[in-house]
Amino acid sequence: MNPSTTKKLLLTLLAWGIAVIVFFPIFWMVVTGFKTEVQAIAPPTLIFDPTLAGYNAVIERADYLKFALNSIVISFGSTLLALLVAIPAAYSMAFLPTKRTRGTLLWMLSTKMLPPVGVLMPIYLLSRDLGLLDTRTGLIIIYMLMNLPIVVWMLYTFFKDVPKDILEAGRMDGAKTFQEVVYLLLPLTLPGIASTGLLAVILSWNEAFWSLNLTTSDAAPLTTFIASFSSPEGLFWAKLSAASTLAIAPILIFGWLTQKQMVRGLTFGAVK
Repeated sequence: MNPSTTKKLLLTLLAWGIAVIVFFPIFWMVVTGFKTEVQAIAPPTLIFDPTLAGYNAVIERADYLKFALNSIVISFGSTLLALLVAIPAAYSMAFLPTKRTRGTLLWMLSTKMLPPVGVLMPIYLLSRDLGLLDTRTGLIIIYMLMNLPIVVWMLYTFFKDVPKDILEAGRMDGAKTFQEVVYLLLPLTLPGIASTGLLAVILSWNEAFWSLNLTTSDAAPLTTFIASFSSPEGLFWAKLSAASTLAIAPILIFGWLTQKQMVRGLTFGAVK
């Protein structure tokens, strides 16, 4: 076996090993959801009589579709709002930079280092006073602000890869700033915008801290749905696994269907 073949084999084995490590917890969660509570706390085994008791208990206890609808509205709503704010901001920073542009970008990114609990009280009080507690609107605004630094940074990177000559040619033909963005910049960077939006949707879907602290029932997404199966009596692993499987299934399917767009967008501009 020549060195090149050996290297490819080792890389393939390494990739499969990493994939197994990453996806095994998800696989085990799905398997546990088909067990009884007694089987779930017994020594681990893949040999058991599967049952839908856990899923039936989960569906009977809570309105799954209501939680799922809240997650969809909040995730996609916050992503759309973040893109509407981030596209003009990234355009300005990429094509009309100032001495403060770099510092502003670094400051925006630094806000992601702040623990959410550090601003919980002021945000909670503001939400209460504005009547946004336990509302989709409140979570959409919070999630938009949470993802905005990442969205701006990604769009800024994609916009910087666009040759300025193309935009200058549009200006020479009489294009206004709005037309320049809509008819030139957005079509050229559509893969990057799509991957940024997909990432923001995933981040919003998985966010639990704010949903647990700012919602109770009306606007609660699937992260709250999962947490509701943790009780003072202890963790019911079979029901918790069934609830978690139901919660992550939509975003896993969504991610699988859009993986090509995600990869295409993340590699946008990598090869000139």
